Amino acid sequence: MKRLLALVALLLLAGCETVGYYAQAAGGHLEIIGAARPIEKWLSDPATPEALRERLATARRIRQFASERLGLPDNGSYRSYAELGRPFAVWNVFAAAEFSVDAKQECFPVTGCVAYRGFFSERDARRHAEELRKQGYDVHVGGVPAYSTLGWFDDPLLSTFIRYPDPQLARLVFHELAHQLVYAPDDTTFNESFAVVVEEEGVRRWLEAEGRLAELDGFRALQERRRVFADKVKGTRERLAEAYKSGASKDEMRRRKSEEYEKLRGEYPNFVPKEPNNAFLVSIALYNELVPVLEQVMKDAGSLEAFYARARELAKSGKLKRPKPPGPAATSAEYRRSS
Repeated sequence: MKRLLALVALLLLAGCETVGYYAQAAGGHLEIIGAARPIEKWLSDPATPEALRERLATARRIRQFASERLGLPDNGSYRSYAELGRPFAVWNVFAAAEFSVDAKQECFPVTGCVAYRGFFSERDARRHAEELRKQGYDVHVGGVPAYSTLGWFDDPLLSTFIRYPDPQLARLVFHELAHQLVYAPDDTTFNESFAVVVEEEGVRRWLEAEGRLAELDGFRALQERRRVFADKVKGTRERLAEAYKSGASKDEMRRRKSEEYEKLRGEYPNFVPKEPNNAFLVSIALYNELVPVLEQVMKDAGSLEAFYARARELAKSGKLKRPKPPGPAATSAEYRRSS
């Protein structure tokens, strides 16, 4: 009830311009919470399909490992399940100016500023995206299978990801629980990069504990491919940042922008939008930019418990916030000098 009243308070604090957005956010989340039932009830229900029963049993095992072996929050999150009847839980709208590789910030009470705005309706998300396009922004809309309420509510397992392969299911659960453990207001890149480091370490330990080493090799190979792609995007973003601050004409900057995208699409035609789009670059960078330096933090810490403590300190101090526009990736040596 206290958490529900907090959501109502957010609506009362919001101005007329944003009250509709907060209303859809509160209503969309409460609809999901209302649809959730404890895993045990799904497992004991004769009407539950056998395939879903198997996925829920696996998810329960993953959830237990998260708290007992990874030190992630031991609460009601991911101990219930909800059928949504749609492909994604939310749709995130990213925006960036035509000649900028920095995200348009969206600021909210409690969570601070983030680099996107989320909607529980794809129609609402695309309507908002169109409004931003009319204002001259580059816009990228991405469907998201899960989200975190940072421990305010018991987030349920969802039909949008329950049928993922085991390593990917574990990755997602560990990632979202990591957001409940450490969260830096106004720093989406830190938060997502921290969660990625936790998820990868968590999946490694879980698969090793289950003796599934062949699957671990496959998971590592997939993650490496993702990192190679992220590095390509990072390089594109950095070169465009230099072009945008070079003082060149708008036509010249548009030409450079088009050239960079043609190169990126040439290597990844199935992942990169056809039209040059700074917001797409932002959506990829948020999840990867600080991963290497945070992996070094974990290595130096020597244990997950010490890593979490150090991450909390860094989240509070902001030492790992990146300069704008983005420069070369932070190195472990730079981390040590800042520590």
